[in-house]
Amino acid sequence: MLEGLEISDLKLSKLENELTIGAEFYSKQFINVVSKIKNSNISFDTLNNITDLITDGDHGTTKYQDKGILYLLSESIKEGYIDLSVGTRYISEKLNDSLKRSELKKGDVVVTKTGVYFGKSAVIPNEIKVANTSAHVAKITPKKNINSYYLSTFLNSSFGYSQLRRRGIKVSRPEIKLIEFKDILISIPSNNFQHEIEKIILNGQKILYNSKKVYREAENLLLKKIGLENFTPSTEGINIKTFSNSFATTGRLDAEYYQPKYEDYEQLIKKDKYSYIKDEYIHINKKSKKEEDGYNYIEISDVNVGDGSSVSNYIKTEELPANAKILIKKGDLLISNVRPYRGAVTIVNSEFNNLIVSSAFTVLRRNVKSIYNVEVLKVLLRTDLYKDWLLKFNVGTSYPVIKDYDVLNIPIPYINENKQKEIAALVEESFALKKQSEHLLETAKRAVEIAIEKNEEAALLYIEKETA
Repeated sequence: MLEGLEISDLKLSKLENELTIGAEFYSKQFINVVSKIKNSNISFDTLNNITDLITDGDHGTTKYQDKGILYLLSESIKEGYIDLSVGTRYISEKLNDSLKRSELKKGDVVVTKTGVYFGKSAVIPNEIKVANTSAHVAKITPKKNINSYYLSTFLNSSFGYSQLRRRGIKVSRPEIKLIEFKDILISIPSNNFQHEIEKIILNGQKILYNSKKVYREAENLLLKKIGLENFTPSTEGINIKTFSNSFATTGRLDAEYYQPKYEDYEQLIKKDKYSYIKDEYIHINKKSKKEEDGYNYIEISDVNVGDGSSVSNYIKTEELPANAKILIKKGDLLISNVRPYRGAVTIVNSEFNNLIVSSAFTVLRRNVKSIYNVEVLKVLLRTDLYKDWLLKFNVGTSYPVIKDYDVLNIPIPYINENKQKEIAALVEESFALKKQSEHLLETAKRAVEIAIEKNEEAALLYIEKETA
């Protein structure tokens, strides 16, 4: 009768987390993680006992401004590093002074508490002298004998994330309350091992910085080539159009669509030789019949708007969301139709088969007759000009989107083949550096896991092998 079901017997005295009795909380998966930490040859303690402070960010309604004190949102926090190209705002010094509890300083560990970015941890680096954050982020200040980079890496490892996930179980979306952090068990290896983890993380961050630097070189090269380097569009707020040159032609009556700056963009691109996306790329929109057991799925949140990379997640067919529709392959270009100004544009680099994406992407595949390199188009569409230009085509008020038609009919400048190869080479170099950085950050995580599962010596040998 109980075949296929999972049962865990627990005494009342063994209940954890203030008498939480949810079945999933006490599943074998979570119990085994705690058991491995307790039975490891590495000592352990609760997060509460190894930290001076566990708190979270601002719970009020925050007023942002153009400059001032850095204010991190949860999407800035990645596994092992802070990404300042996304999820950053600024607040006044006066407001920051009133939010001293959540003020961030170098060495603080931050962990995302809710939603799609749940369970990611990083350390506030030396470059960030002072910052603040939102209620969706936990701030942890370790005691002096606990290395911040080790603690953050432990929380990103399977042993840390599993405990966060265990306490973050919610019906609609993951969310962990601040009070639940204090009971998380942390393995505490030797200071030498903790320092080794710090070295790997810092090296990975350095390489990641170089990756972004190379990408900026590619973008600047492109901007210079097409005359966008010092381009300033019109700030005029009025544009008078006749009926025949407006609604009768476009079907649009909204003022946003007719802003003079959009005409400036078009004139700039069309002043020399140009083409249209539809003439250089094939629009892939054939819907999948979903005949496989599962697919490697990419949705909008899987695209890193900071660097244009993306990941896929294997999901069983019956669990795929309704908008998982379009089959893709490596080399395809994905352009988000939702909030296009964020620059969620990515080249599919996954080696997996059965790739499928959300219908919220325009999917493009390079026409064999075209010389327009996919790396160049990606860089172009991620420039500030094109991200802003795409706002012209937004439709809808509560959930504004752009249509495939408008993406396909965007003009793009001609760039000679040699210059395209130069730009593409920089993009590829940037991607290779990012992969190297990711490998190091993953090595640090795995080394922490090996130390707990086996011992520190085995973990150090693993580090030596992976970083040679």
